[in-house]
Amino acid sequence: MRQAHTVEQVRAAEAALMARLPEGALMMRAAHGLAQAVADWLGSTYGRRVLLLVGSGDNGGDALHAGALLARRGAGVEAWLLSDQVHAGGLAALRAAGGQVVPAGVQTGPRWGTRWGARPEVVVDGIVGIGGRPGLRPAAQEALARVEGVPVVAVDVPSGVDVDTGEAPQPHVRATFTVTFGTHKAAHLVDPAARAAGTVHLVDLGLDLPAPGVESLQAADVSRLLPRPSDDAHKYTRGVVGVRAGSATYPGAGLLSVAGAACGLAGMVRYVGDAAVADRVRQAHPEVVGAGRVQAWVVGSGTGDDAAATLAEALADAREHRLPVLVDADALHHLTGPLDVPAVLTPHAGELAAMLDEDRAEIEARPLHFAREAARRYGCVVLLKGRHTLVSTPDGRTRATTTGTPWLATAGAGDVLGGVIGALLAAGLDPFDAASVGSWLHGAAATLVSRGGPLVAGQVGGAVADVVRALPAP
Repeated sequence: MRQAHTVEQVRAAEAALMARLPEGALMMRAAHGLAQAVADWLGSTYGRRVLLLVGSGDNGGDALHAGALLARRGAGVEAWLLSDQVHAGGLAALRAAGGQVVPAGVQTGPRWGTRWGARPEVVVDGIVGIGGRPGLRPAAQEALARVEGVPVVAVDVPSGVDVDTGEAPQPHVRATFTVTFGTHKAAHLVDPAARAAGTVHLVDLGLDLPAPGVESLQAADVSRLLPRPSDDAHKYTRGVVGVRAGSATYPGAGLLSVAGAACGLAGMVRYVGDAAVADRVRQAHPEVVGAGRVQAWVVGSGTGDDAAATLAEALADAREHRLPVLVDADALHHLTGPLDVPAVLTPHAGELAAMLDEDRAEIEARPLHFAREAARRYGCVVLLKGRHTLVSTPDGRTRATTTGTPWLATAGAGDVLGGVIGALLAAGLDPFDAASVGSWLHGAAATLVSRGGPLVAGQVGGAVADVVRALPAP
């Protein structure tokens, strides 16, 4: 499990650890991890050109100490100081190791402006740490403009992003990869900041941390949570999922929802809907049957003008039998307040904007905030689709999905996702686990069938079984 903690939590854990360590020991742990990560990324150190952008905070000290370590291994290291006040110990260490220092206010000259007179091979972003405010000062913006195009390694987080929310107001650093310390932060898992962080490498500092506010499932977590049939299982004990999706106008939505539900995670799939769609479902999925008792409902995709009635029918049955319901697409527009049954809502940014009466651009700029707000308002789990899909509960607990491929941005992918999650609900997972496990499997299946190229939504459901087979033993 990747766990993301807040700045306050990290600061408290660091203070507790520093009280037990010699002065400066924690920073040196971070610096050694940073230096090794940069060296690994470069492939070698001797003769390589490393430029440090150094602000006034502790991550500037991390960058300076790491630069000193790289200089001792033969790298050419130059530090541009972006403040008159930088970490004194780190600065002394860099100078003692032979690194070059350019004081604040004098970084002028040609584009690269380094003492080597050549393009640096990597820029280490030590401008602003986790305690900084979002955005960048003019001096930092000017320095970054002069090294535009050079790969950037961010120290802890890309400077300028909001660490605890994942928001990324302009301007901010866009890193090739980020070396973070002790634990992940929301900015590493939640877009748009996660997009600016690139690949994230975690250096363990030995911090004692509380429960995280944001986390991200990994393969071992999915394997542990996944419902597996017992030796005496039969189709009913494995769960029956009902699908109310599609219409004469949008038959494909029904077929794709069923394709997701029929991925093999539940024992039976029932389709209830338009007769013409039902005929096509039976042709494509002869194992799918008609109306009857279910353990979970998937409702909404492609239901068009019938969405309100379809949702009402599913909710009435769910209330009577205390069943979970997944609500998607057209049915989302007919929700008026908190649901009185266990539920998962699966909007994309545009649908959530309509549900919350917000602008879509605001949803995309602040997805963590609005996913949590929607979960509170509707009293259920909300899955906000995106590059890093977010699953939030009414109390704010959130998981970010980091599996997937850009090729998954294709029509019908959300219909398949709803079916997969519905199968997990029917198999017995609670809404939070079903939504986050289903999202993980959906993304992993898409990556598998894509193989780096295009895919269509109908391929994804069939690949879930292959993903499950490849999971580590629970």
